[in-house]
Amino acid sequence: MTIKLGVPSKGRLMEKTFEWFAARGITLQRTGSEREYAGAVEGIENVSLMLLSAGEIPRELAAGRIHLGVTGTDLIQEKLALWDQLVSPVEELAFGHADLIVAVPHAWIDVDTMDDLDAAAAAFRNTHGFRLRIATKYHRLVREFLRGAGVADYALVDSQGATEGTIKNETAEAIADITSSGETLRANHLKILSDGLILKSQATLWRSRNAHMDETDRKTFAALLEKLS
Repeated sequence: MTIKLGVPSKGRLMEKTFEWFAARGITLQRTGSEREYAGAVEGIENVSLMLLSAGEIPRELAAGRIHLGVTGTDLIQEKLALWDQLVSPVEELAFGHADLIVAVPHAWIDVDTMDDLDAAAAAFRNTHGFRLRIATKYHRLVREFLRGAGVADYALVDSQGATEGTIKNETAEAIADITSSGETLRANHLKILSDGLILKSQATLWRSRNAHMDETDRKTFAALLEKLS
């Protein structure tokens, strides 16, 4: 067997992950064509590289099909119920920073807090006869946050892309989405509620609690963690 390391298969997250490992004496690289999800590891024996989408990595860690994986805090907590029983963080990687937030139109001048949103949602339902819609792809995290904030009269609508545009397109009245710089929010005339921060996320190296290891694997795993520390 080998220790299986899952990393994002493309884009800036893959590049930054490769750089992070290289700085610690371990070279990760793609092999084959750009369309092949194959990779190689140099600098340590018996470690294999699995190139996956960032969204797949939580599931593979939870199932024990990979031993280590790099993905965002947001994806771990969104995709895995009882995530802390399935995975544990090894190291925060200091890139891929983003905040999961609740935002509403700038024109809502009387809505600045979650309490204001709760009142607006109740008024919206009384006026329009249906619940205020919040577009998001983070259903678990947003539902838990809204429950804790006491917001009741709302409906989550699924958005897998261009969430900021759902308000202009009249498919939602508010959004809960990831933002890093806030530029896209401002460009779409949205504002973050003052207490609307749901989660601060960054790329993190996670360890599976369910992946099987024999004696050789445990030695490899310990050697790998020592190099990374």
